[in-house]
Amino acid sequence: MSLSRRTILLTGAAVGAAGAVTGLPGAAGATPGGPAPASAAGTRRLAYPFTLGVASGDPDHDGFVLWTRLAPRPLAEDGLGGMPDRVVPVQWELAADERFRHVVRRGVAWARPGSAHSVHVELDGLLPGREYFYRFRADGHLSPVGRTRTAPAPWSLPAALAMGFASCSQYEHGWFTAYRRLAETEPELILHLGDYQYEYAKDTYTVPGGNPRDHEGPETRTLANYRQRHAQYKTDADLQAAHAVAPWVVVFDDHEVENNWADEVPEAPDPGFLDRRAAAFQAYYENMPLRRSSVPRGIDMQLYRRVRWGRLATFHMLDTRQYRDDQACGDGYRSCAAAADPARSITGAEQEAWLLDGFRRSDARWDILGQQVFFAQRDNNSGPLTVTSMDAWDGYVASRDRITRGWLAAGVRNPVVLTGDVHAHWASDLKLDYTDPTSRTVGSELVCSSITSGGDGADSVTGSHPWLAFNPHLRFQNSLRGYVRTTITPAQLTADFDVLPYVSRPGAPAHTRATFVIEDRVPGLHLTADNPLPSTAARSAAVQDEGRRTVETETVRP
Repeated sequence: MSLSRRTILLTGAAVGAAGAVTGLPGAAGATPGGPAPASAAGTRRLAYPFTLGVASGDPDHDGFVLWTRLAPRPLAEDGLGGMPDRVVPVQWELAADERFRHVVRRGVAWARPGSAHSVHVELDGLLPGREYFYRFRADGHLSPVGRTRTAPAPWSLPAALAMGFASCSQYEHGWFTAYRRLAETEPELILHLGDYQYEYAKDTYTVPGGNPRDHEGPETRTLANYRQRHAQYKTDADLQAAHAVAPWVVVFDDHEVENNWADEVPEAPDPGFLDRRAAAFQAYYENMPLRRSSVPRGIDMQLYRRVRWGRLATFHMLDTRQYRDDQACGDGYRSCAAAADPARSITGAEQEAWLLDGFRRSDARWDILGQQVFFAQRDNNSGPLTVTSMDAWDGYVASRDRITRGWLAAGVRNPVVLTGDVHAHWASDLKLDYTDPTSRTVGSELVCSSITSGGDGADSVTGSHPWLAFNPHLRFQNSLRGYVRTTITPAQLTADFDVLPYVSRPGAPAHTRATFVIEDRVPGLHLTADNPLPSTAARSAAVQDEGRRTVETETVRP
């Protein structure tokens, strides 16, 4: 009897951890590169090395990247996962079925000490729009099974794409149950929009009541530190489940290096910052399913790129950290004239030109920007001054204006911006002139809450957040933890804002808090479902019975 996808998703790590196997079952025929050689004479056999799971990413119509990293002792202080100082052959297999009865490709990769024994297998020549399953073997040990897929053919118009996106997973702040709940929906594609890991030492960044879990090691500054921190996050079974269920497309934000960095400028003066940035980039590549084009070169890393899903959607993945000007007037909320300086950029000139050219060339039904920080104006002051976050696009007003006018000039059919960073769900209409509420809507922004960052959070009555009163283009806010699921079809994009009632302990259920729809060629959001948690609905009714109204506000950590 064939294993179900759900069975593999929920038990794959346990199957992999069961111990050694004597071989990989599969189709008859020669194995490219030959079988993995036995351990060299005099060397000890590895303990189970697949403690960090498996992943795939950056799908194209004929291939993708398969990833794993060998780490028998993942929390080793030297960041090398308890691996010996030698090259280890790693066999990989790709199959059309989850039992590996129909193996379509197999080979050998080499896990090297210089890359923390990470493995990136970049495949091409596969069939478009197909589901595949993959696994690895090293020194007789079998990895969990991962599920992935190729993108549709470039000329095709798929009927639908199930895509989820997430951000901000501070290990100390709670359990990664949201990753598990996202995995259980079996998306075809997952985007991660930054803050995959956090740099802080134990108890430096805390939530009320204390952190449920602790970081290992000091604040991350060295390559060993970043390798150890990535490994600690990857040991989480819920995160492993999300990686194993679908290909990921990832971009970093600030905490993959340090809080609020901007190009070569650290948050606080630090003569060693460029070395720190280079170390963070190397560890990020080693631990993510990225293509060879993203291999870091010192302090530089090519991260902005496109992923096409036939003619249905083009994902323009942006890097708003590596090329930006330093934040104007400091990192926080300010009324700052310098934020409107036309010379300032959050993307840098080269990436901006690349993005505008992509708009002009696009034939996609939906052009989607996967990026890190709040795009729409978000004023937190009810008075005459406009007070906004200098770390978001509000701190780079002219840059935002050029991008927005660029998609209008190119005739982009359906522009949608996806965002992370702010630890709350938001949904907003995008405008050319945010000072005029009657100006036409020119796009939509969907912002996902955090996986854990900020702790449990709180539900609130839709429309009660005070900022919505003086930002009428902002349509929705909720500060529970969660992720966003989208269903993209030629006719519409449906966004389900899923939340968890708590993350301070494991096992929380997921709840679709609100659903918005964007219709083809009709910019702007339409709320189609508003589903408060039962406790919130009851509290709201009690307040109304007493004849008064309460407002719950989020605590924003820019």
